[in-house]
Amino acid sequence: MDENLLNDVVAAALAAGADAAEAVSAERRALSINVREGKLEEVEREESRDLGLRVFVGKRQATVSGSDVSKEARAKLVERVVAMARLAPEDPYAGLADPDRLAKGPLKDLDLFDPSEPTPEALEARARAAEDAARAVPRVSNSDGGSGSWAASQWRIVTSGGFTGLHRASGFSIAASAIAEDEGGMETGYDGRSVRWEADLPTAEAIGAEAGRRAAARLGARKIASTIAPVIFENRLAASVLSPLVGAISGASIARGTSFLKDKLGKPVFANGIKLTDDPHRLRGLGSSPFDDEGVENGLTRVIDDGVLTTWLLNSSTARQLGLTTTGHASRGLAGPPGVGPSNMTLEPGTRTQAELMADARTGLVVTSMFGPSLNGNTGDWSVGCAGFWFEDGAFAYPVSEITVAGNLVDIYSRLIPGSDLEIRGASNAPSLLIDSLAIAGK
Repeated sequence: MDENLLNDVVAAALAAGADAAEAVSAERRALSINVREGKLEEVEREESRDLGLRVFVGKRQATVSGSDVSKEARAKLVERVVAMARLAPEDPYAGLADPDRLAKGPLKDLDLFDPSEPTPEALEARARAAEDAARAVPRVSNSDGGSGSWAASQWRIVTSGGFTGLHRASGFSIAASAIAEDEGGMETGYDGRSVRWEADLPTAEAIGAEAGRRAAARLGARKIASTIAPVIFENRLAASVLSPLVGAISGASIARGTSFLKDKLGKPVFANGIKLTDDPHRLRGLGSSPFDDEGVENGLTRVIDDGVLTTWLLNSSTARQLGLTTTGHASRGLAGPPGVGPSNMTLEPGTRTQAELMADARTGLVVTSMFGPSLNGNTGDWSVGCAGFWFEDGAFAYPVSEITVAGNLVDIYSRLIPGSDLEIRGASNAPSLLIDSLAIAGK
């Protein structure tokens, strides 16, 4: 969708009575192929072209979106959204981003778009190779399938405040899920990887073999008695332990007073030396963008520096509500006003390997899968269902399942020790994390 069309929509909104307007377009093409038990199971193709419009009438705002971008449909969209805005309640903090905070060109090239487009045959071959490798692992008896996918997207924003920006990105992924079985029952294992550039993908065979290995390693899983012990969250999922932090430091939570970290700004939250950064300009990053979703200039944010919480994550609205300045963390879709979200959040690694963390702890639990987290946002009380491996004398002893770990995140974060095994696998990344004592609920 070209810039002229969005400029026309913004101009039409102003002519219809809006005091300010913001038009965004999203275009996406995608192809995904799934195989299961050696047979083609699903082919899914997507081609979409959508338009979103946010308008302001005084301090009232409204947002609409649609997929019909014909001249007649655009006229109806403009008429409807201006009428909605006139009826909306006043929001004293509503408005476009302040002009002095807008990103100015030339915007950084973050190398997010690979122009190559794999054929359906190539994606099917990857999916088959991943599944075949998973099924070839000893003790793997079946498969939940393999998949190969590709996507290309484009996001453009034009505002009556003078900002115009374009953001293009591509995505390639491979995944496999295996089922292992013995006389004691069945266990599943999964592996997958998503990247911006096709050349950065691991081989399909490596993905499948890892999925099979993880399934077979889970065989013989036991239930354990409830206890208190050290817990290590492996690096593949350790960032999930930090995800409640993002919600707790978002401007909306702070403005509502519903955050367990609301009184922690400028104070130690983690141990000395721990650093957590958010970097929207990481080359080929899955969370990267050259500007935020209000057109605001973004950049590296040191969220935790030497253990201290240094900032809230703010968009323009929440910044005004708190009497602060946006941090460039506006995040939005086509419908609704912007929310707040991180880009590439990374906990910097420590000095000990996972094996060395196990040796330090001697006996405890390594968590390799998590499900059903529960959080009290006001207090930080947190629990999550888990499976993983019990270790003794610093060495893996046996797999465990059907357990829950629980604690208070203020306490957990203060005692958290990062390992050295950081891998950049997604938009949020962390090394293995050791907490020296957590409640474990078992049988």
